[in-house]
Amino acid sequence: MSSNNPLILGGAQTDFARNWSKEGKTFVSMMREVVNDGLAAVGLEYDEIKRLNDENRVAVFVGNFDMEQYAQQGHLGAFLTEVHPAFYGVPGARYEAACASGSVALDAAGAHIRAGDYDVAIVVGIEVMKTVSSAVGGDFLGTAAYYEKEAKGVEFPFPKLFGKLADVIVERGRKVGEDRIMQSLSEISRINYDNGKRNPLAQTRSWFMNEEHANTRGGEYNMSVGGRLSITDCSQVTDGAALLVLASPAYAKEFARKSGKNLKQMAVIRGWGHRVAPIRFTSKVEESKDNDYIIPWTRQAVVDAYKRAGTDIDKIDVIETHDCFTSSEYAAISAFGITKPGDEYQAIEDGKIDIKGKKPINPSGGLIGAGHPVGASGVRMALDIYKQVTDQAGEYQVDGAKNGLMLNIGGSATTSMTFVIGQADS
Repeated sequence: MSSNNPLILGGAQTDFARNWSKEGKTFVSMMREVVNDGLAAVGLEYDEIKRLNDENRVAVFVGNFDMEQYAQQGHLGAFLTEVHPAFYGVPGARYEAACASGSVALDAAGAHIRAGDYDVAIVVGIEVMKTVSSAVGGDFLGTAAYYEKEAKGVEFPFPKLFGKLADVIVERGRKVGEDRIMQSLSEISRINYDNGKRNPLAQTRSWFMNEEHANTRGGEYNMSVGGRLSITDCSQVTDGAALLVLASPAYAKEFARKSGKNLKQMAVIRGWGHRVAPIRFTSKVEESKDNDYIIPWTRQAVVDAYKRAGTDIDKIDVIETHDCFTSSEYAAISAFGITKPGDEYQAIEDGKIDIKGKKPINPSGGLIGAGHPVGASGVRMALDIYKQVTDQAGEYQVDGAKNGLMLNIGGSATTSMTFVIGQADS
């Protein structure tokens, strides 16, 4: 481990099943709640934030996709001043990369910690999405693609884009066959809903789902949303926020000594990867046609994280991935190195990605089971990996997890952000 790799002291998330608009609350209420809960969970007092700010040792990083449209508000990096006066004067900015917004905020925070600019970084991912109808929200989400070319005038553009990814998976997997691949996509959905039932903050924890439902595409109860994909293949429209507190190794040791905690209650960001693919989905398909990987840029982001962490898939115990649709998780299985490209179905059929399997994916429920508040998802994934490697995940804890990997993507697999996160003293 590099001596300056940032440590995660802890954090919190909101209950992703809540509808904040129906409660009569705004994103400011959500931000106030997650900051208060997150700092309390860590044990970081507002007086300490003020002290760190007086010494220019703390900063704020906010991940958000589209508050301008969902809530008519920008400039979110300044809004922690509405939470508590201790944030007056604290440097803060908003970071955006579509569904990877939370992760690019986390990446920026980590870079400042590694550079020695700050000793503490507070990372908040946040999105309110239930302020508008699903059709209007679908149009907003279309701006994460090339809006004029891929989304303008298209009803629910993203299910259609990831439906095209499913088409490519089937076309390039002829040796496997469409039925087997579609069965594997259904199993991904079933697993993530099942995992979500173990997570007390998951949006779908009380929803009904079984194997028959996941496998029955079409009709009144599982309508088609984009080509081969149906409702059960989709992540959720979610209101939510998540927070992480990052620290330099020196401050983490100081904090542990003062708070009576030990390093086993912390995690370290060992490696990261960040790659951007062509923004148009058709360009991605054309550019990757001779590559073993359908989304080679995602594979490269994973390889970069492994290289920086000095690890590989054999040493990864748990994974949180961006299952905005079942097709995105399917394609990611080979990108992680769990199987060779084209053999992803094997890891699903043999139970390898199940919560009790050798390489469990999305024990939290993922975006399909836990929920997908767009700007918060990357921070939530990192929080869940932190919980896993510090043995704090409760009912969805993976036994013996010491090192985890997360993949957060923005757009139609355009921005790929990966992190390897491990127990601090492992």
